[in-house]
Order: sequence, then C-alpha cells, then structure tokens
Amino acid sequence: MSILQQRIEALYRSDVRGSVLLIACLWATILFVLLMTWAHIPDGGIKLVVVVAAAAVLIFNTAAILAMLNHYKEDKDFIYGLDIKNADTFRNRQS
Repeated sequence: MSILQQRIEALYRSDVRGSVLLIACLWATILFVLLMTWAHIPDGGIKLVVVVAAAAVLIFNTAAILAMLNHYKEDKDFIYGLDIKNADTFRNRQS
C-alpha cells in the first residue's frame, strides 16, 4: 500500500470514528431528554407525538450519517486525495 493510500485510509478511519461518536452522542442525548421529560408530559397523546418525533430524528439522522459514510467509502480516493493534495500544497507554501 502506498503512502498516499495509507494517508487516505487514516483520514477515512478518523471520519468513521467521528461519525460513530456523533451517532452515539445523538442517541444518548435524545434518549436522555426523552427520559428526563417523560414524567412532565401529562397527556398520553402528547407522549406518543414526542416518542414518534424522537424516533424520526434518531432514524433519519442516523441514516443520513451512515449514507455519508457510505459515500465517503465509495469516493475516498477522490475526497481524501484532494484533501491531502491541498494540505500538502499549503504546508509546502508555508515553509
């Protein structure tokens, strides 16, 4: 594996780790808010709306992040190669 490919893989793995962390934080935050507010919601109909809304936010945001990761995986040579090229150019200009 070339040095460029290793750098691309490192950037991709970093983005995957960050995305997984964001998904975990999203789920933890939404579920925490849901649990903390549950006792303060007096009506069963409103509770149903809140649960459906929370589920929609979790499902759609998780799906969007996973789709983004899939796109990154498919085009990682182009996406990260361009980032590396620009970073190297900027670094060379600075020295």
